[in-house]
Amino acid sequence: MASEINIVNKDLRDIHFDTLESKSSLQFIDDEVLFINQLLHSYVFEPTTPNLFERLQEFKQEINNVKKEIEELNEEIRKHESELGGMLECDTISCDHYYYEEHKSLKNRFNAFYRNFRKLKSEVFSYAGGILKNNKK
Repeated sequence: MASEINIVNKDLRDIHFDTLESKSSLQFIDDEVLFINQLLHSYVFEPTTPNLFERLQEFKQEINNVKKEIEELNEEIRKHESELGGMLECDTISCDHYYYEEHKSLKNRFNAFYRNFRKLKSEVFSYAGGILKNNKK
């Protein structure tokens, strides 16, 4: 019985740390989104670049989608954290399994979001780096 409690406590601790890490990462991504948004709305791009306006608009829309997803993930994480207390009261394997599956699902969603965000960030920086105004005078 004592070993079962230790396993549950270890699992709860791991889930709690995963959750804290996700929250921290989302805050950092939110700061990155702010920077990227400011970059996309600045006037540092060469105005003669073909399709500049259209491409910037696409990036701006994608950044808005990222902002919405950050809000959704933050809400899911808050809900998940509040449900963690329920794991302590679980007295069946199926109940524990439910919480672990919920955590796994949230973690997978966050990881997919993070991969997509890194790809978008790379695309924005690659594009922007190639068409920034050359102000070396």
